[in-house]
Amino acid sequence: MKRIGLIVLLCAVVMLGWSQPKYVFYFIGDGMGPNNVMAAQMYLSELQGKIGVERLTMTTLPFTGQLSTFSTSNGITDSSAAGTCLATGTKTNNGTLGLDEEGNPVTTIAEKLHKAGWAVGLTTSVSIDHATPAAFYAHVAKRNMYYQIGTQLPESGFEFFGGASFYEPTDKNDPDAPNVYNLCRDNGYEFAHGYKDAQNKLDSKRLILIQEGEGEDITEAGWAQIPYAINRKPNDLTLAQITETAIKFLEQKSDRFFLMVEGGAIDWANHSQDGATSIREVIDFDESIQIAYAFYKEHPDETLIVITADHETGGMALGNSNYTLNLQLLQNQKCSSNMLSDMLHEKMSGEKKASWEEVKELLREQLSLYEKVEVTKEEDQKLQATYKKMLKGKAGDIKTLYKSINKLSGKAVALLNQKSKLGWTSYSHTAAPVPIYAIGVGAENFTGWKDNSEIAPLIEKIALP
Repeated sequence: MKRIGLIVLLCAVVMLGWSQPKYVFYFIGDGMGPNNVMAAQMYLSELQGKIGVERLTMTTLPFTGQLSTFSTSNGITDSSAAGTCLATGTKTNNGTLGLDEEGNPVTTIAEKLHKAGWAVGLTTSVSIDHATPAAFYAHVAKRNMYYQIGTQLPESGFEFFGGASFYEPTDKNDPDAPNVYNLCRDNGYEFAHGYKDAQNKLDSKRLILIQEGEGEDITEAGWAQIPYAINRKPNDLTLAQITETAIKFLEQKSDRFFLMVEGGAIDWANHSQDGATSIREVIDFDESIQIAYAFYKEHPDETLIVITADHETGGMALGNSNYTLNLQLLQNQKCSSNMLSDMLHEKMSGEKKASWEEVKELLREQLSLYEKVEVTKEEDQKLQATYKKMLKGKAGDIKTLYKSINKLSGKAVALLNQKSKLGWTSYSHTAAPVPIYAIGVGAENFTGWKDNSEIAPLIEKIALP
């Protein structure tokens, strides 16, 4: 019997490598379903004049699977319930953050590893008090309690945060309540405004990296996010830069680190049914994964990378008729539907409203409609009718979860999507499964069909002795 027990133990040692990773990367593509990934790969292939896929880094990883994402309150989850589950392994009700369905706080994998001496970083392309990053440090009854969420960030003691500032840094119900920025400074955090500034502050005790130009003077400027990749200007912060900076910073703080990276703007683009913007966000997210993968190749026996999503958004379909795809048409879109909406509102403002010909010129510039993308007479009439209704204040807006876009912007982008053969089923989340990819120490555990409640416990089992 002793001999059999020894053989079993030796087998376990071989299977597990009898080691724990020193570096864990947890990537979460918010709203990123399997068709988002495939669309990005097929788009890149079409740009090269080929039919097929141009592999993203994430899809080259050796261990893959799928996750179910339902919450305790519905088959379709929201980001707070899904984020809580990915952070803790505990399912909860939609709208709840960091609590179980009875309202009890649940400890996150980030909190457990931090307690065990790991340095911790949480990063995102949207605000750092948003649902997914907040799910790793905050515990509140409602996800829209942004000020309360923000006050819990400095209490975490985590070494690094990166993203697009805070959405609600002051308490709108109590003007005398302390500002979140000041609370962070009081707890030893220094703010870096942009990538270059961060490189000069890598010796800080704790660091929060935010978009250059954002800070305490930003109060109610709408949802905070790093600019979409499609709208990006040269000095804008990128998720890849945040990831690179986080690694440099965390390596100095401990011989072990945990880094969560959220591609949060994928979800926002999908909520707007904006195919070109969504595809570019997935590619941008993959560029941050490339940074971690390069680190893995330097530390292959000490690193675990896990990549997944919290849910699918939009119900993207690859194909809407006639067995054809023409995704390369999306390269003609120069800005997000949100930015186009703002441009159109500007055309309508002032005493002299833009003529339809002037609006058409804008659609040519930003979407190549009427130029590289053919518009039929009937399609033109429908777009023109929408603009006339907008001028009379009768068109209304398309309301999405985060931002509303005017009807003409929505219809023009929808027309480009239609001609590229992309389809959508929803402006919200769906119950579609999401992908999971992994490489490194213990990565073989993240294969096959799993539920999102299994991921954090698996990371804990692999990372903690």
